[in-house]
Amino acid sequence: MKLRIYYEDTDISGFVYHTNYLKYCERARSEIFFKSGIPPIIDDFHFVVKDISLKYVSPALFGDEVEVKTKVIKLSSASVNLEQSIYKDEQLLFTANIKLAHLKGDRPYKVDSRFRAVFEKLC
Repeated sequence: MKLRIYYEDTDISGFVYHTNYLKYCERARSEIFFKSGIPPIIDDFHFVVKDISLKYVSPALFGDEVEVKTKVIKLSSASVNLEQSIYKDEQLLFTANIKLAHLKGDRPYKVDSRFRAVFEKLC
């Protein structure tokens, strides 16, 4: 998913504010579902972030066009591990390793087949 960095995304220095990288990753995950024709929440099934590890490599700046790339590292019965990276051109700016737990209501549950199909396309 490509996006442009706007003034509202930056701090006083013109660098992207650190929490916005997480927002970009969240948007990219939602877009993956929307482009597959299904919403990220179906009935009572959804995902929540269980674990996350972040690495800031280089700053994005006001006006930059960046791209969030997502790949599946591991697809388990009730969770999925993703690597999401943000690039400006070919330069790596940020990486997040994210474990998403699949829930039905508020309980862990086997990944719904519709979601599984979406993630299998990213493997």
